[in-house]
Amino acid sequence: MTAPQPRHRRVLALPLGMALATALAFLPNVSASAAGTGASATAADAGDPTSLSYVVNVRPGHGTSARVQRAIERAGGSVVIAYDKIGVIVVHSATPDFAALIRKVPGVDSAGNTRNAPLPAQSTTDVGTPEVLSSAQVARADARATDGQDPLEPLQWDLPAIKADKAHEKTLGSPKVTVAVIDTGVDDTHPDIAPNFDAAASTNCVSGKPDTTYGAWRPTAAESPHGTHVAGEIAGARNGIGITGVAPGVKVAGIKVATTAGYFYTEAVVCGFVWAAEHHIDVTNNSYYTDPWYFNCTDDPNQKALVDAITRASRFAERKGTVNVAAAGNESYDLASDSITDPVSPNDGTPTDRVIDPHTCFDIPTQLPGVVTVAATGAKGLKSSFSNYGLGVIDIAAPGGDSTAYQAPQPPATSGLILGPLPGGKWGYMAGTSMATPHVVGVAALIKSTHPHASAALVKALLYAEATATPCTDPYDINGDGKIDAVCEGSRNHNGFYGWGTADALAAVTR
Repeated sequence: MTAPQPRHRRVLALPLGMALATALAFLPNVSASAAGTGASATAADAGDPTSLSYVVNVRPGHGTSARVQRAIERAGGSVVIAYDKIGVIVVHSATPDFAALIRKVPGVDSAGNTRNAPLPAQSTTDVGTPEVLSSAQVARADARATDGQDPLEPLQWDLPAIKADKAHEKTLGSPKVTVAVIDTGVDDTHPDIAPNFDAAASTNCVSGKPDTTYGAWRPTAAESPHGTHVAGEIAGARNGIGITGVAPGVKVAGIKVATTAGYFYTEAVVCGFVWAAEHHIDVTNNSYYTDPWYFNCTDDPNQKALVDAITRASRFAERKGTVNVAAAGNESYDLASDSITDPVSPNDGTPTDRVIDPHTCFDIPTQLPGVVTVAATGAKGLKSSFSNYGLGVIDIAAPGGDSTAYQAPQPPATSGLILGPLPGGKWGYMAGTSMATPHVVGVAALIKSTHPHASAALVKALLYAEATATPCTDPYDINGDGKIDAVCEGSRNHNGFYGWGTADALAAVTR
């Protein structure tokens, strides 16, 4: 089966065509392209060409029982790894009705296939390239930089938008704090990332089982730059080179969970959260949704199993002290509405229009309990044209960029998108709630730096309490055509566009 183009989760725009989401339609003069590239499967992707991957959820803490193990084998399955502490077993099987068979076994709580395409990765073609800054652009930005600024910092309108520039006068964050980018991989050789990279806390989880081979966390040249950009936004070093991250003094790790084709499957995401939990990660960045379903409906036994598995993993990480932060999405959906039409699921099979109830069908990990859900704002501080929203769903907002036609930054910044590092020692612009999330992760890392003994619950409480209250934008007509584009519900201090407000880095290091 050949997969259709997957939409890269939570990322939007690169003005010269490097687009990783169909939601690029929300930005004028920008076209969509495939989420990832690469013509061949990695070792982590390889497997029986007729096999699918499954999660089997059992009672946690007791290991895989002999009964369940025998049942898996009788049904034609083989165990890849069992996460006993959370009761999630990753299985490969070529038996078409494996999930239905295993759900009948006593001791199995739920089970489902994590994908529709066979185990080898489905390749796509990258039709665009990022807007890479030229040497002349770098030189112009460097000329505008003041003492103490990195050369490209004058182009980063997003830092003063959350008072990160003022926070850096107090502290850059503690190297004892580590954030993990659960994503497409991180190029730790990039000069803005190398000084703060934590290789010991990094891994490749694509198969559902950690691959600790040195460098396995890196994207290939054919894969998405998404994770590298996110890592730099969080912890780009203050080193006289390139950009500055929100928390340029903390450590950053890479947990690669995306296949070569750009899919984020359940077994990989479970592995990522468990790895983070067991390696003392303070904050995780999750700028994706878990494929192949944009929304996973709990009345479907297969999709319910995926929700169960990732819920167990993310809660396990939080119990271990990790704050999990996730992007809200780029479709301008009201996630608190009665119904949403999902036209893209399953994105590795044959999508069909389906009307779902977002109260019972969940974008994971975005809508899971305990996860910090982030909406995006543009250079004018308004909800980005593409950002999902919803009262009681959005927890906080942060800069994710928007079309310059809608929200133009103040000079010397020239683009309304977010500048960050790209693999190969380059820098470029991207946008989306993908880019908003690392701003919140950076602020959470600064809070943890200031309050080193704070629990995950306290870090989240401080994150919300210290946010700058941002009232509803009413009416919200972002393109000025006289039509209301979205309706914000709630109060000044808590609403569907901005949650508890806009993230505040200065408050994080002074309160």
